[in-house]
Amino acid sequence: MDKATILSVDDDEGLQLVLKEYLESDGYKVLRAHNLKEFAMWAEQGESIDLVLLDLVLNDAQGLSLIQTIREKIKSPIIIVSGKTDTTEKIVCLEMGADDYITKPFEMRELSARVKAVLRRAYPEIDKSVSQTMAEIKTSGEKIYFENWYLDCGQYQLYDLNDNSAELTTGEFKLLETLVLSAKKVVSRERLFEITRDGANYDSYDRAIDIQIARIRKKIGDNSKDSEVIKTVRGVGYMFCATIKNN
Repeated sequence: MDKATILSVDDDEGLQLVLKEYLESDGYKVLRAHNLKEFAMWAEQGESIDLVLLDLVLNDAQGLSLIQTIREKIKSPIIIVSGKTDTTEKIVCLEMGADDYITKPFEMRELSARVKAVLRRAYPEIDKSVSQTMAEIKTSGEKIYFENWYLDCGQYQLYDLNDNSAELTTGEFKLLETLVLSAKKVVSRERLFEITRDGANYDSYDRAIDIQIARIRKKIGDNSKDSEVIKTVRGVGYMFCATIKNN
């Protein structure tokens, strides 16, 4: 989804600063509240909040009832960020409406992956709209032009303006198609992995997507250090930046 807004509710200023820096590098907008009073201020301002990261021990409130308090003001998904490792508490949090639970200390990569997963479950219409667009274009036989190329979704291939094939593999075509149909929006590596690997479990250490992107860039001549067609968004994924024209 487009630049989701995350509200972090935690009285640990050091953790707040680290969370903000990391998640903003992932492309999110991050708001901070150090206590329940500050949270209420954000909620009353009508700020659009897509996800809440919530510590259950604040300096002006604590306990499982915080989940209900947050839910009464904001209907967005909640990830509990807690120092407690007790399994029973985790289960109760989930039963009370939390969408996920992560235990401190944690690696920021794990938190980022959990944030992406919760957002994907909470807002499935984003992925659904892209899939629907793909289906419509394939059915109509429409061609999508960019730079000196056109993407033929019906033939699963990329051609130059002289009708010479770029000879993309099926995996490369799926990657490029997804990026083109999500033009000007960042698509995560995880999402690209899901599309090309038919539901296989995502491994953040797997560099297959990066290798395929490099091959696509080479085939379309997008080899400069500052790529103009497919841009790398550090720590997140890729974005298709070329101007698109339909047939």
